[in-house]
Amino acid sequence: MFRMWGKLWKDNHLLRDTVAANGDYSMSRTAMVFQALDEICREFDLGQPIWLDSNIKDFKLHDKTRFTRDSFIEEIDFDYLEIHVIEE
Repeated sequence: MFRMWGKLWKDNHLLRDTVAANGDYSMSRTAMVFQALDEICREFDLGQPIWLDSNIKDFKLHDKTRFTRDSFIEEIDFDYLEIHVIEE
């Protein structure tokens, strides 16, 4: 089962978190990541963040990345959204 943990952080405090799961292994890993991110953003009522080069690099290396206010078009009231693949 593919699972991704999404967390909203502000001032080094966890505001909210959720886990998105997907058991459909007919999808590519990239498609599962984007689907999980979409589910996390819906849960937090956020627009989709923009993947910057730094996000792609961090995610490839650590299966984890942080989306700061630079990645969002709308104004956000938290410091960053962190996603982390916790199970594959």
